[in-house]
Amino acid sequence: MKTFGLKASLLLMVILFFTDFLNVEGQVCHPSGKIRGKKPPPGECNQGNDSDCCKEGKLYTTYKCSPTVSSHTKAYLTLNGFEKDV
Repeated sequence: MKTFGLKASLLLMVILFFTDFLNVEGQVCHPSGKIRGKKPPPGECNQGNDSDCCKEGKLYTTYKCSPTVSSHTKAYLTLNGFEKDV
């Protein structure tokens, strides 16, 4: 009986450890640089979620928690979010 209680306690501790370990919280973002806005192609300005389109030549702040932007990035930055394959 003691062995069962010990195993049950150990199992409970392992479960509690992993549920706390897997807890996901939001990332803290810090300004890290600037990116120059490009005018979107005609008819492709996505203003969903109360977004505004970038203005040609305007500098926008990037943040350390932002995803890396490259020529292979398959999302368009709006002033309010990201949308895949716009």
